[in-house]
Amino acid sequence: MKHDIFCVKDRVTIITGGMGQLGRQFAFELLGRGARVAIFDAHIDENYVKERFPEHYLCENILFVKVDVTSRNSIINALDKVIDKWQTPYALVNNAALDTPPNASADENGPFEQYPEESWVKVLDVNLKGVLLCCQVIGERMAEKGRGSIINISSIYGVVSPDQRIYEYRRVAGQEFYKPVSYSVSKSAILNLTRYLATYWASKGVRVNTLTFGGVFNKQDNAFLAGYCNKVPLGRMARESEYNGAIVFLISDAASYMTGANLILDGGYTSW
Repeated sequence: MKHDIFCVKDRVTIITGGMGQLGRQFAFELLGRGARVAIFDAHIDENYVKERFPEHYLCENILFVKVDVTSRNSIINALDKVIDKWQTPYALVNNAALDTPPNASADENGPFEQYPEESWVKVLDVNLKGVLLCCQVIGERMAEKGRGSIINISSIYGVVSPDQRIYEYRRVAGQEFYKPVSYSVSKSAILNLTRYLATYWASKGVRVNTLTFGGVFNKQDNAFLAGYCNKVPLGRMARESEYNGAIVFLISDAASYMTGANLILDGGYTSW
C-alpha cells in the first residue's frame, strides 16, 4: 500500500491559542485526520470548552490545558501533561497571539507617537516571548527525540506595513484610528526566529517554518472589508478553514525537506 505523505495520524500536536478562531479550525482538521491534539490556551474552563468544541471535548484524542505562554513553568507543566497522556509532541503550532481590537481605547489605536509603552510590552510578551519560550521548552524535547515540526504563525503585517489608508473611513468619521505598531513588529520578528531555529535544529531533525496569513473574515464592518478586499487579488478575506491545508502539509512527511521557509497564504495581498 502506498504511503500517504500527507498522513498525520497519531502525531501529537500542540496548538497554542487553540481556543481561538484559527486554532480551533486547525484542531478540527487534525482531529479529523487522526492526530492527537493538545490545546494550550489561557482561557479554558469546562463550559467554554463545551461551547467551542461541542463534538470533541470528550474525544480521547484531544487534551485541554490551561497555559500562560509567557511563563516557562506554565509551559513545562503543560508539556508534562501531554507527555504523560501520549508522548513527546511531534508538532508545535505557535498560534497564540494578541492584537489590538478595533474597538480598543483611543490611546491604543491612536497615533504612533502616543502609542502606550505598556501596550507594546503586553503584545510582544505574548506574540514573541511566548513563541520563544514554547520553542525552548517544547522544541528541546523534540530535538532530544530527533524529530518534529514547529510552525510559527506570522501575518502579512509582519512582511509589509499595514496600509493606514484602509482605516481612513474611521478618521473621516472623527476617530483618530491607526493600526498599531506592536503587532507588526512582533510578527516580523517571528520570521527570523524561525530561520534561526531552522538552522540551529536542522541536525536534530526538527523542522521550523513560518506560515504567514492574510486577514480572516470575522464579521468585520463593511467599510473595512471594502478597503481591505480591494487590496487582495482574490478579492476577499480568507475563510477560517482555508489555512488548515498548510498546517497539515507542514506537520506531514510531505514537507520533510522544508525548513526555514516562510509560506505565505494571503490571497495575493503581498504580491503587488
